[in-house]
Amino acid sequence: MMTPYLRCILAPNAGPMTLDGTNTWLLGDPTRGPTVVVDPGPADDHHLELIMDACAGGISDILLTHWHHDHSDAAPALAQLAGCGVRAADPVFAVPDPRTGPSAMPDGTAITAPGAELTVIVTPGHTQDSLSFLLRGQDGACWLLTGDMVLGRGTTVIMHPDGNLGAYLRSLDRMERVVHDFGVAQILPGHGPRVASPGELLRSYRTHRLERLQQVREAVAAGARTAAEVAAVVYADVPDGVRQAAERSVAAQLDYLSEPGSE
Repeated sequence: MMTPYLRCILAPNAGPMTLDGTNTWLLGDPTRGPTVVVDPGPADDHHLELIMDACAGGISDILLTHWHHDHSDAAPALAQLAGCGVRAADPVFAVPDPRTGPSAMPDGTAITAPGAELTVIVTPGHTQDSLSFLLRGQDGACWLLTGDMVLGRGTTVIMHPDGNLGAYLRSLDRMERVVHDFGVAQILPGHGPRVASPGELLRSYRTHRLERLQQVREAVAAGARTAAEVAAVVYADVPDGVRQAAERSVAAQLDYLSEPGSE
């Protein structure tokens, strides 16, 4: 299902951590006014050209779901081309709008696009600055843009120290409530295909995290002490290219298990 106010351009940065590449979401009917661009992706000239060509009515805002370079590196160049600003939870990655100046995005911020409206939902966990966006079309449809909090295929990585598993689990709970309360039709992830059963996927993400935590507990009980030692047991089958990410993920899980009252 596609609508005039919802389009996606896939960035040319496929890889083990980015799946098919970064999804750059274009929100707003370009025949009715300027588009809102979410996650312009890596610094790639051809990708920037495709975005500009697709936004015939101009670009009103560039939004970042989080700071990771595969989502944010193109943002300053795109802002310069479009004459707009970049809005991000982390001010380091924001660019003031030349027309209106700096513009923050606290929880609940409303952002309009032709044919739709976005609401900012603060969802830390994958990173400290992770945001999701609830997209509500004038046709009554609802969608949830999740950045890397939820992917279209597989599961996301929470890497210590920026990633925080406790915050991530709480954000999953909040996202599930949003899906339920607003009747969200699909999750629009930062990588991978759109998700047609958002509530089911969010519940499976929580189950997966709790299963991994149990595996970490068992590895520690068996004598593993460092993140590398635990990862060698729990993530024994991961390729060498993502071994470091697995170890940082274990570090985040060990940090979570050291907190009082952890699950």
